[in-house]
Amino acid sequence: MHRIFTVISLFFLSLFYMNAQDAFEYRTFVSAEGDSLNYRMISPENMKEKGKYPLVLFLHGAGERGNENERQLIHGSQMFLNPVNREKYPAFVLFPQCPQSGYWAYEGRPASFLDMPAEMEISRVFKALKQLLDSYIANPNVDASRIYIMGLSMGAMGTFDMVVRFPEVFAAAVPICGTVNPDRLAAAKDVKFRIFHGDADDVVPVECSRKAYRALKAAGADVEYIEFPGCNHGSWNPAFSTPDFMKWLFKQKK
Repeated sequence: MHRIFTVISLFFLSLFYMNAQDAFEYRTFVSAEGDSLNYRMISPENMKEKGKYPLVLFLHGAGERGNENERQLIHGSQMFLNPVNREKYPAFVLFPQCPQSGYWAYEGRPASFLDMPAEMEISRVFKALKQLLDSYIANPNVDASRIYIMGLSMGAMGTFDMVVRFPEVFAAAVPICGTVNPDRLAAAKDVKFRIFHGDADDVVPVECSRKAYRALKAAGADVEYIEFPGCNHGSWNPAFSTPDFMKWLFKQKK
């Protein structure tokens, strides 16, 4: 009986999850080079005709890659559907999906997360992503002084890469359990950072975020670092539960 109840409960939870995700519109962007990038998005509720609203770009992890335009919503999307958050923090929110064969900022998984490349060409996926972002920034309802980027794991690596390449675009960045070559970070010293990592991470070593924090501090950046004791790779869960997570993000401005 308990097993039947559990199966039924999971069934209804999955239905609720799928229905909730319907709030995110299905869209596909085609770059100038002809590359397609699937993404999902929501607009501010009760958007005013001449209103200005922030934009959040969310980059998922490696496990959510694909071509069905759904898996990227597994982590993080619900906090943007929370009715209290939608009311307090109206925003455009983009959830692009990295193709299965891609790795956001890199053409493939880096050989060592502790020894990331110092220089590289922008990936084809990121070329398309930047064009997608630019198309939204051109929207008169988007507040170009409040563009935010966040990501987890592979997406945090992409977050670091994107703000290093285009620091003039972003007011704030939230990389969660990610990594980057710290020598690159001086270029992003004018972007406000909040970095999260679990100290028991056995996928992306915690030293990756520690090095990033130290490099940003040395460059004079406005950076916070929050480390979760005993937390493995899924540090996005306690990160999203940080009481002022949304408040901190949406108060940032260029």
